[in-house]
Amino acid sequence: MKLDRDEAERLVQTYSDLILRLSYTYLKSTHDAEDICQTVFLKLLTSGQVFADPAHEKAWIIRTTANACKDLLRSAARRRTVGLEVVAEAAAPTPPDDGVLAAVMALPENYRDAVYLYYYEGYPVREVAALLGRSESAVSAHLSRGRNKLRTMLGGDYCEQSV
Repeated sequence: MKLDRDEAERLVQTYSDLILRLSYTYLKSTHDAEDICQTVFLKLLTSGQVFADPAHEKAWIIRTTANACKDLLRSAARRRTVGLEVVAEAAAPTPPDDGVLAAVMALPENYRDAVYLYYYEGYPVREVAALLGRSESAVSAHLSRGRNKLRTMLGGDYCEQSV
C-alpha cells in the first residue's frame, strides 16, 4: 500500500521529534540522529506496513528507531571514523618526562601496564582491572609495587612528585 502525501506529512509531523530524540539518546550526535530519522521514515513509507491502531504504529516506529541506532553503533564504519569537528578540537598531548616514562617502561609487564594506564592514560583502578582482565585488588597491588620499584629506580629525584 502506497502512502499518499497527506499521510506522509502526518507521520513526519507526528513522529519526527520522537525519532530524533530517541536516536540522539543512543547516538549522542544530531547528524546521526537526523540520518536515522530519514532511514526510519523511508522504511515506514516504503514497507507498506499496515497498523492495527495508533499504538501499534508508534511501537513499530520506536522499535525500528532503536534497531536502526543499534545497527549504526555496531557498524564497522562507525568504529573506524571520527568526525572532523572532534579532531579539530583535540589538542596534541604534552610529552611526558622521558626519564620517568623510561623507568615506567622498564618495569615488569604487570606493573608497567597498570602504572601506565592509571597514571598516563587516567583510567580509574576499576577500568584498568577490566582492561587488563585482572581483579581490582590485583591492579591495586601492581600499582603499589610498581610505585615502590619506581621509587627505587629513580632515587630521591622524583619521590616528591607524582608519577
